[in-house]
Amino acid sequence: MRNINVSEIIGSENEMFRTMGDGWKSALRVACPGIIQNFNSTEQTVTVQISLRELVRKETGANEWVTISPLLDVPIVIPHAGGYSITIPINAGDECLVIFSDMCIDAWFTYGGIQNQLELRRHDLSDAFAILGIWSQPNKIKNYSVDSMQIRNKKGDAYIELKDNDINIVGNKVNIIETSKR
Repeated sequence: MRNINVSEIIGSENEMFRTMGDGWKSALRVACPGIIQNFNSTEQTVTVQISLRELVRKETGANEWVTISPLLDVPIVIPHAGGYSITIPINAGDECLVIFSDMCIDAWFTYGGIQNQLELRRHDLSDAFAILGIWSQPNKIKNYSVDSMQIRNKKGDAYIELKDNDINIVGNKVNIIETSKR
């Protein structure tokens, strides 16, 4: 194996591509955990605080950990298709996964359907979605059922359970309300 001279590395095509890749990676946004700050049930959007600080190189060359400003008007992602939805209460402090769209979502979010981008941007902080349902270890589900599907409260003392051929409803009070009596 021959020794490589520093001047060969600095001016090399490989070094140029590595440096370009490092620059793209530092600007590319894909996904990260966040914490809900508030929920707008009418618009079905949240304000989210990214839960990881970003290491930013200042003009002086020094590195600094920076908290990203809260993301505003972030659409939520919950199960919703075929004319059915699952709604859940969303509270400040709930954790989520924030993903960033490949393109500007403004026109689509406002009008639906197929739209032209209002701005040409990619993986921008302003084009985020909040996927509910992820959690950190301090917030993990207690008494997680490993042999049934449950829709349950946090404590696990009220739930609807599907287990094999059985449907179990557990709670202090169970109400069945006919549609015609609403």
